[in-house]
Amino acid sequence: MAASIKDVAREAGVSIATVSRVINKVDVVNEETKKKVNDAIKKLGYSPNIVAQSLKTQRSRSIGILVPDISSQVYPEIVRGAEDVANMYDYSIILCNSDFDIDKEKKYIKVMKEKMVDGLLYMSSSLDPEILQYIQDLNMKTVLVETTEDEKILPSVTIDNRQAAKEAVQLLIDRGHKKIAYIGIKKDRKNAWARRYYGYADALNEANLPLEEDLTYYGDLKAQTGYKGINSILEKTEVDAVFCGSDEIAMGVINGLRDKGISVPEQVSVMGFNDIYEASIFYPKITTVAQPLYDMGSVSMRILVKILRNEPSEQDHLVLPFQIIERDSVK
Repeated sequence: MAASIKDVAREAGVSIATVSRVINKVDVVNEETKKKVNDAIKKLGYSPNIVAQSLKTQRSRSIGILVPDISSQVYPEIVRGAEDVANMYDYSIILCNSDFDIDKEKKYIKVMKEKMVDGLLYMSSSLDPEILQYIQDLNMKTVLVETTEDEKILPSVTIDNRQAAKEAVQLLIDRGHKKIAYIGIKKDRKNAWARRYYGYADALNEANLPLEEDLTYYGDLKAQTGYKGINSILEKTEVDAVFCGSDEIAMGVINGLRDKGISVPEQVSVMGFNDIYEASIFYPKITTVAQPLYDMGSVSMRILVKILRNEPSEQDHLVLPFQIIERDSVK
């Protein structure tokens, strides 16, 4: 028969309440008593009933992480940073993938609430007001990662996507490019990715270059969007550079240009975004905007843990630095 908390208390010569305090890391037990209890736990092979603990304390020592597409090269690195910090504070994580589906997002948020996760790191394809209200109605302690909502109600960790895109396109302009295409997320979506379009537009406007609808193509962040996008654009007009909403899009663009016998960067320059690992080994190596993906995950988890521990946070809305990494896809 498995050992019970009573057995541990008897072995350590303390009360059940003291054993409970040690297990739950309540800092009112002296070190000598903690050692007795932990030695008894080890000797008896005692394992706390996590479900019963959660029902009693309304805390599960777990944190939900909701991502829109785990197959993307971006999110595993963010999740890794978050998980490393969660482990430091003895939290486990529950990872859910929404597949860019708002109904699926709501379902998973509800499931995590039912599982009594202590908090949520939320990465979304769209900051839909309905979803944000749903999170608030459920009273979920939540930190937004990679994006932020306009009202700044929920804490967030991101980069300045608009400024990053503007500087990336400005580099293309400085290199003499004038017919610069945009392939990425629609500008009317409420997320970080859509802000990259506005950075693209800002750079063109400041350079007195026209915003041409024929030079834009909207889709998701995958390589197939880049491939289809560049083919669609080239049917209507010529380009000398392409600003892409992700590195995967940039790879698709390069493949599409290659299939048409157009060389990169000699004839067309291609700029990516995110600096995933593959961007550094693809041919040609992709010039891109680097997001500190691991740091975004680790910092957001630290903010969430502080919220859960009722500790003051120096800043609720962190904007981390970005960097343009110059490689071989821009001449």
